[in-house]
Amino acid sequence: MARLTVEHLVKSFGSFRALDDVSLAVGDGEFVAILGASGCGKTTLLRQIAGFDRADSGRIVIGETPVSAPDRHVPPERRRIGIVFQSYALWPHMTVAENVGYGLDTAGVREPDRSRRIADALALVRLDGFADRRPALLSGGQRQRVALARCLVTEPSLVLLDEPLANLDVHLRAGMEDQFAQFHARTRTTMLYITHDQAEAMALADRIAVMDKGRVLQFAPPSTLYREPADATVARFIGEGMVVPVAVRAVHGDGHCTVDLFDVPVRMRCAPGQREGAVAAVLRSGDLVPAAASDTALDTIVARTVYKGGHFRIEARLASPLPGAHDVVLHLDVPEPSPLAAGAALRIAVRDGWVLPA
Repeated sequence: MARLTVEHLVKSFGSFRALDDVSLAVGDGEFVAILGASGCGKTTLLRQIAGFDRADSGRIVIGETPVSAPDRHVPPERRRIGIVFQSYALWPHMTVAENVGYGLDTAGVREPDRSRRIADALALVRLDGFADRRPALLSGGQRQRVALARCLVTEPSLVLLDEPLANLDVHLRAGMEDQFAQFHARTRTTMLYITHDQAEAMALADRIAVMDKGRVLQFAPPSTLYREPADATVARFIGEGMVVPVAVRAVHGDGHCTVDLFDVPVRMRCAPGQREGAVAAVLRSGDLVPAAASDTALDTIVARTVYKGGHFRIEARLASPLPGAHDVVLHLDVPEPSPLAAGAALRIAVRDGWVLPA
């Protein structure tokens, strides 16, 4: 296990800056996800950490050892990093044990240590008894676990996972998420998990770094990203947040404030030091409910109703939108059995929200 420290990393390809002053501090034994849409820079960051590319500037430290700096570049084979890619990259003519032991062979590890380490690695990924099988006889999830065992058998100090579930069917992903979580709980290996799937990141990671346009926008536990996003980009990306204009009218001493939301007074959470005035806030579908007769509420018109299995997603627009609010679409979930049809009037009460830091 090892800490990972990335300091002010910059990497450009021609005029395109793929990494723009990226800094991260990953604790020993921590499971961190790097989350972002395609092209945000997450795979470029992985390649810098692995040593496949050289950064333009900045530092990378694994444990206590600087591996990348303006005057230093440690090659990949000397960084003690294990990598699991999207493709399993298993040799089809080799058995599971031979695939797992390939890295040991190239490192010159001899018997009986070689066989012991292969058996230990297969046991860690729950593939005892599969050593003599060929990859063609394994399921997709089992092949991915072989790739993980091949990574672990070399006893890396840090494991990098580059969208390892991207090639699996949906029904296999949940099972592999459980396998990764159980493996991390057993070994406490420091892991960096690259993904564009926020559900994977939220389910697995201790902390998530959200990237966009080569920068880390926020690095925080999943619940913090969801409940207290740092800006509008994170708010929209995580959990389909609805970013709406508000005016803060009063700041209370309990972490809440009163805002005007489309001329309706609403109580929302806010950061310490929040000032009064025009800002933006994020709403989640769980913050919105059909209003009771006594509630202060937003008057809306249902635009669309979508069945989601056990509940309906309702999308609604303001009945009398203020200037600049014509494009606002609010969504909330309501249980079966009575969906509202498009064009129906709906009063929506706002139970919570988060004022984005200015």
